[in-house]
Amino acid sequence: MKKVVVLGGGHGLSALLKGLKMFPMDITAIVTVADDGSSTGRLRQEFSIPAVGDLRNVIVSLSEAEPLLEKLFQYRFKSNGNLNGHSVGNLLLTALVDINGSLTEAVSSFSKILNLKGKVLPLTEDVVNLVAHTKDNKILVGEEFIRKSGKELDYICYDEKPKVLDSVITALQEADLIILGLGSLYTSIIPHLICEEVTAAIRTSEAKTIYICNAMTEKGETDNFKVSDHIKALNQYIGQDTLDAVLANAKHVDIEIQERYKKLEGGKPVIIDEDNIKKLDIELIKDDLIVIQDQMVRHDPIKTAFAIFSYLLK
Repeated sequence: MKKVVVLGGGHGLSALLKGLKMFPMDITAIVTVADDGSSTGRLRQEFSIPAVGDLRNVIVSLSEAEPLLEKLFQYRFKSNGNLNGHSVGNLLLTALVDINGSLTEAVSSFSKILNLKGKVLPLTEDVVNLVAHTKDNKILVGEEFIRKSGKELDYICYDEKPKVLDSVITALQEADLIILGLGSLYTSIIPHLICEEVTAAIRTSEAKTIYICNAMTEKGETDNFKVSDHIKALNQYIGQDTLDAVLANAKHVDIEIQERYKKLEGGKPVIIDEDNIKKLDIELIKDDLIVIQDQMVRHDPIKTAFAIFSYLLK
């Protein structure tokens, strides 16, 4: 069975994994742990642990457990007390970190409970913060603050150099396919690539590397970005001639949805600029990949996973 390693974070990664687990492949998901918002941020601050929220979502996405058990782990308390906003899964992961002595062992234990189809690895055990340098020479600290600022980003780094897990490097070296995405370019994908060990492992791996481009731009992160601009941004971190292919959405986004994004988020559909992509010597794979859920543009997990699986079999 082919080994597929996915690097990402946020809800995009979770959605992709829901589709990938439907196909015969050996999946390893590597997840960033710098999120500092909501329940995750409060637990990070109180217990001095890496972020557990994205890990929880990814574990649940790969789970083959009963739906009720999944609902339980995703349940968020609604109260006027300290538990308000915390998810059951976040609290359990935090408890397992204390019981097992490490985040990696906690994730492993949690994964056994939910009967995963695949493996989930945190990028690091270290408690680190994302730092963004903006194009107007500001410095923003913390993933949540960076995402909400809406400022145009120049580059990002960590406040301290994290130690990447050896198991992460091994997974990349042994992969048949490495997937970058889904997720926000600067706060979900590039946080992996600012680790020298990760980029070195990707460059020296014999695996093909494919990037799943977002369907909509994100304010601050990718304003006015076309597909080729996303690729150029990634190339700054992983170097030229590392990416083999890009998967991009070709389905038209209805005008009403476009207007909603423009008004609320400042986003717009990412244009597939084929000529510029060709100049970058990247294979372009385009398909109708999106669906509209709750008036939001989302990648269809099955269609996206099928496109990835088809590429893997080439």
